Amino acid sequence: QVQLVESGGGLAQPGGSLRLSCTVSGSIISDTPMRWFRQAPGKERELVAQFNSIGWQRYVDSVKGRFTISRDTTKNTAYLQMNSLKPEDTAVYYCNLNKGGQDYWGQGTQVTVSS
Repeated sequence: QVQLVESGGGLAQPGGSLRLSCTVSGSIISDTPMRWFRQAPGKERELVAQFNSIGWQRYVDSVKGRFTISRDTTKNTAYLQMNSLKPEDTAVYYCNLNKGGQDYWGQGTQVTVSS
């Protein structure tokens, strides 16, 4: 069974940084595309960053140059490094993995950017 567990959210000041982690069990992330989404109150879930099995990365325009998606295959963990945070980055962040045509989601981690 595939399970994703996120951690690393919390409160940050504008301009600050946070690093989110997504530890995966039941699937090997080295050959699996992974994605980070976020959902702010009253808004639809938004794809923020993704990489495919060969490391190609893509970001939504609003986070380009500030967020970096990465992975550590020895820990079977994906990361989302978030720098220069803005209040509009406030949301619940979810990691996602698609395996065999089925989407798997973590439980979400809250990120709040506020002074």
